[in-house]
Amino acid sequence: MENMFINEAINELKTLQDMLRWAVSCFESENIYYGHGTDNPWDEAVQLILPTLFLPIDSLAENIKEAKLTWSERKKIIDNIMLRTKKRIPVPYLTNKSWFCNYEFYIDRRVLIPRSPFGEIINNNFKNIVSHSPKFILDMCTGSGCLAIASAYVFPESQIDAVDISADALAVANININNHFLFHRIKLIHSDLFLHIPIKKYDLIITNPPYVNNEDMRNLPKEYLHEPHIGLLGGNDGLNFINRILFIASDYMNENGILICEVGNNIENLKKKYPNIPFTWIELNNGGKGVFYLTFQQIIDSKQYLIY
Repeated sequence: MENMFINEAINELKTLQDMLRWAVSCFESENIYYGHGTDNPWDEAVQLILPTLFLPIDSLAENIKEAKLTWSERKKIIDNIMLRTKKRIPVPYLTNKSWFCNYEFYIDRRVLIPRSPFGEIINNNFKNIVSHSPKFILDMCTGSGCLAIASAYVFPESQIDAVDISADALAVANININNHFLFHRIKLIHSDLFLHIPIKKYDLIITNPPYVNNEDMRNLPKEYLHEPHIGLLGGNDGLNFINRILFIASDYMNENGILICEVGNNIENLKKKYPNIPFTWIELNNGGKGVFYLTFQQIIDSKQYLIY
């Protein structure tokens, strides 16, 4: 029955507009979960179909919507729609494309799909957080390299070290760094957090570490289970990596340094564990939550409360 449904779609749907409409209908009927770059079926359809046709994501003018597609193009699109709805595979893993801070990134299953509220902070040029252009930036748990690359555009004079424990993730980050011609400014380091980083004083440390706790991990939508668990799971309370970062970060910061860290929905866990640490929670207006910053001096003053 499903094969008949698919064959009918391939034979009857002729134009790009037809495919977009059909994809939206499929997404609505299958009740898929959004959260990997879109929040609605139309944007999801656009981000699946246009890259599948090797068209720019902003090329959806009226004249192209009526463009007729070849049989092989229609089949490829419908195959991807089926993978998205039946297997719950996120769109960026089907197209190998994702967008963060309006920049395009290569993405595959070796890395998490970019979606951090850090994007709003970067788009606002770190307003009211970083008061001067940092010379040295550390991006801890870089994954695809999206934070390091987007920050490099904000601070064109900075040198950035991008660190990850996953050699696979660093391979993807290297692709993106080269695609953005930033290989002369961003250095990749293979390390378990700070373990293999030479002592260096950074002006800014940004980090989006794994922070999903065990309970939340068991309840994640199917779409997230296609992502590498090493990039998600932060231990029983979700704070394993955050504890280590807080404990060691000041050794790698200069006296005017800033640490910015995403903890997602672990805000209350973190506050409960460290009630005496003066986290400044960044106001986010475009979705997402749980990003704080601390100054070097605040971390030093809080050393007595930190638990490795």
